[in-house]
Amino acid sequence: MPSVLADRRPLPTGAARAEPAAPRRRTRVLALPEARWAAAATVLFLLALPLQLTGAPGWAWGVPYALAYAAGGWEPARAGLRALADRTLDVDLLMIVAALGAAAVGQVMDGALLIVIFATSGALEALATARTADSVRGLLDLAPATATRLRADGTEETVAPADLTVGDTVLVRPGERIGADGRVLDGTSEVDQATITGEPLPVAKEPGDEVYAGTLNGTGALRVRVDRDAADSVIARIVRMVEEASGTKAPTQLFIEKVEQRYSLGMVAATLAVFAVPLAFGAALTGSLLRAMTFMIVASPCAVVLATMPPLLSAIANAGRHGVLVKSAVVMERLGQVDAVALDKTGTLTEGTPRVTDVVPLPGAGLGERELLTLAAAAEHPSEHPLARAVVDAARARDLALPTAHGFRSAPGVGVTATVQDRTVAVGAPARLLNGTSGTPEDGTPTGPSHAVGYDSPAAASPVTTRQAPDRAAASLVARLETDGRTAVLVVVDGVPAGVLGVADRLRPDAAATVAALTALTGSRPTLLTGDNARAAARLAGEVGIPDVRAGLLPEDKVAAVRERQDAGRRVLVVGDGVNDAPALAAAHTGVAMGRAGSDLALETADAVIVRDELAAVPAVVALSRRARRLVVQNLVIAAVFISGLVVWDLAGTLPLPLGVLGHEGSTVLVGLNGLRLLREAAWSEAARTAPDPT
Repeated sequence: MPSVLADRRPLPTGAARAEPAAPRRRTRVLALPEARWAAAATVLFLLALPLQLTGAPGWAWGVPYALAYAAGGWEPARAGLRALADRTLDVDLLMIVAALGAAAVGQVMDGALLIVIFATSGALEALATARTADSVRGLLDLAPATATRLRADGTEETVAPADLTVGDTVLVRPGERIGADGRVLDGTSEVDQATITGEPLPVAKEPGDEVYAGTLNGTGALRVRVDRDAADSVIARIVRMVEEASGTKAPTQLFIEKVEQRYSLGMVAATLAVFAVPLAFGAALTGSLLRAMTFMIVASPCAVVLATMPPLLSAIANAGRHGVLVKSAVVMERLGQVDAVALDKTGTLTEGTPRVTDVVPLPGAGLGERELLTLAAAAEHPSEHPLARAVVDAARARDLALPTAHGFRSAPGVGVTATVQDRTVAVGAPARLLNGTSGTPEDGTPTGPSHAVGYDSPAAASPVTTRQAPDRAAASLVARLETDGRTAVLVVVDGVPAGVLGVADRLRPDAAATVAALTALTGSRPTLLTGDNARAAARLAGEVGIPDVRAGLLPEDKVAAVRERQDAGRRVLVVGDGVNDAPALAAAHTGVAMGRAGSDLALETADAVIVRDELAAVPAVVALSRRARRLVVQNLVIAAVFISGLVVWDLAGTLPLPLGVLGHEGSTVLVGLNGLRLLREAAWSEAARTAPDPT
């Protein structure tokens, strides 16, 4: 990671960063027709129910019930009839038939409630789909509305980024977003490209370096040659990858839905046979009809359906109480199937905020750790750069009193200089400060230690000799810190290196234990996928116990790594937080986003969100999902025993209708109560035993 420290003071009026952000594109709930029909059905049902319960005339509550049937059922009925035309018995049509059948035998309220529940479920699904599309479209708002193109005669023109072509030269002023992918021709700055690579710190850019559309320029001005058309930029490719991954991800169903089609067809055929066969052999019409009705009731898949949903919904509710938003029952089921994990680094395994980890004074500088940190923090105090904030926060954490700095100056990509207690203090990039070329701030005044004397002139012989030893010591210390994956920040006092600060993104306290828990759950160690540099990634991976490290990845590289494992037959769980993680979250078997700092796109694309940002919740919710799946199997066994017993009794003997109803409803209640066991607090505690304790 480049060692860069430059000023990020508020921009002057008119700078791009001061422009109001584009309004977020977010579909309103009632803008969806599914939501409007579901709301209408719900209101009509709530209007009819109290009238019926208070003994009002039948027409008073019958009319709103009928309207509720129509409002909530017409769309599923149309979809079911279309499926039937394609020779498929759709669950939508079965639901409508069941509701109408309930009304036909006098259970009007039960049928209406079924309609309302089904319509509401469809509306929620439509809303989730629309919100995901909103976030994908909103990603395009990262790109600036305009770009400054330089003509051949040196004059400027304002154009839309879509009008830029390969070979154009654009001017990117301080604080502006870069309008196109390209390479720097002239200028030095630092660029915040966390949206693309996930790197926690701005990256130094100078002539020859690559930059990406949608990333935020720092305090220096850049001239950039456009290398890609807008349609081929990294941001545009992220949008396409999310849409393609979401569209090509195999449609998933709950276990029971996979057998529902065949079971429903078989039950309908069997019911007709139970009625027609005895009748053909001379049995009485009433007896045959009663036996067929009893068979239809006891063979109805109500208990089978409830075998699946209560455990999964209970697990969803329990996870929600503990800060994990699981978006559907399908997702809860899929979480328990994962057998491989891929983790992002910045903001996932780490806190996403740089922290000072090392304060090392150089021998002979005459400064202790507290004095070195005090001088550095005082000089950095006026700056808004993330590294500057890290230094100031470290000083405040040690209760250090910061003296006032005077003559504050900054140079993009180099560092800052200020006078603190009558001493000239420069803080910044070791590569620049050790070379004595600390740059020039906006006012043209040389900054840093190099303004006093030129190292290559004969007159500078004595200063060079004086600085050779501190320079060598500083260079050695910088190399050691950067080898350990830290960002090194050099502190120069009165022209002589005085010490080095090590800065790194701090590891989450529960990261190592989470990795161990996920390894135990899946039987394989997680993979680290990051856009950060290899040294920082390797250091962090070593601390948490991840042997497979893939660093320097762009979003498409992360998707390729996920698909590589899935092509090998693994069900991959991806955990991330940024825009650059969204395509991998969409492509994975299951995607989980860290909620507190997660981008809108990652939160909407992911299947589940860790709302409280507790990494330990990831293995806990996986373990809870596996418990839910075990309860589903238990319930299916219970339902199968009851249904088989009652069906055999009805076919081989004479099963009284009331007893058949009692057995059917009893099995339904039993599996429902069994599934609700996962609502208990103890269910989460037992699942979390495989996860680290964040306290």
